[in-house]
Amino acid sequence: MSKRIVFLSGTRADFGKIKSLILALQNTEGFEPHVFVTGMHLEEAYGLTVKEIEKSGIRNIHRFSNTTSEHTMDLTLAKTIEGFSHFVRHLKPDLIVIHGDRVEALAGAITGSLNNILTGHIEGGEVSGTIDDLIRHAVSKMAHAHFVANREAARRLEQMGEDPASIFIIGSPDLDIMFSDSLPALDEVKRHYEIPFDEYAVLMFHPVTTEADKMADYAREVVKAALESGDPFVVIYPNNDLGSGKILNAYKQFEGNPRFRILPSMRFEYFLTLLKNARYILGNSSAGIREAPYYKVPSINVGTRQNRRASGRSIFNASYDKHDILDQISQAKGFQPTDNDVDFGRGNSAQLFLQTLNDERFWKIPKQKVFKDLL
Repeated sequence: MSKRIVFLSGTRADFGKIKSLILALQNTEGFEPHVFVTGMHLEEAYGLTVKEIEKSGIRNIHRFSNTTSEHTMDLTLAKTIEGFSHFVRHLKPDLIVIHGDRVEALAGAITGSLNNILTGHIEGGEVSGTIDDLIRHAVSKMAHAHFVANREAARRLEQMGEDPASIFIIGSPDLDIMFSDSLPALDEVKRHYEIPFDEYAVLMFHPVTTEADKMADYAREVVKAALESGDPFVVIYPNNDLGSGKILNAYKQFEGNPRFRILPSMRFEYFLTLLKNARYILGNSSAGIREAPYYKVPSINVGTRQNRRASGRSIFNASYDKHDILDQISQAKGFQPTDNDVDFGRGNSAQLFLQTLNDERFWKIPKQKVFKDLL
């Protein structure tokens, strides 16, 4: 009998991390993957990206809207738990797979652990510097198995008392897609999204929930820097966390300016091609820390959202001050590509993931967790 495995996805970003894993299982006898789709995927304002999941050839897609009238993270968490709990009681999966540090992942971890369902967490053991850390580490403590990007992340999980036998280093799964032969050509991307620029930078700036009261000021500084840089930009909407409305309001200054093409979302493969050919990426997206260095594209990392993630020579850190941002943009433009000096895998995550699930020992991981003291 095939093992039922349900993946939970709430954003365009986490879907890019799990897509290769889902397809690998879908194409392997003995596995029956399902995808519980919620969050930003079902919001018109963010491009209704569930359509991209459907176009990807993935079967067994279940939709659930977790939007609440108050748009607060705690109520979104509660609603997601309720919907996902009903779903897993009906499906009776053998494994729940969640990714990262958003409330949808926390909902999946709570549901799995409290229903005695084996739960695997992708990309735990990492640090950033915001509320994401609290969620990510909480998810790791409730998950039974861990699929991490590198040895450093594995070491942090061991420091948190996780059993080394439950930690599997598979790299960051989005690298599977980054270096695949299926990425679209740049001309196709520009045509599809009506991007008129020969050269351009990418702007992705997300809210920091613990700094929500200051996000309007921070967003204005980023917008001013982009305007004064003189560069053309492809601007992609922020995620829908608390403070996103203030960022979108600041983006109104771009309206009518031919140097800016603003998009609610992009298909992941199209985004990768766009990033690969960009002069630089500006903002605080993890794409500037993880994907950009592999493409040898410099990134200007603004503010605190990624301040404890891996750093490299292609990453230029800036405060929220416009002048500092402009100074870092100037330095990034002079960056000379070198060998990548960050480690998030080698583009074979799906293979390693499948190899792990094909090992009978994986399915014997205890659901009763025990804190492992460091010796």
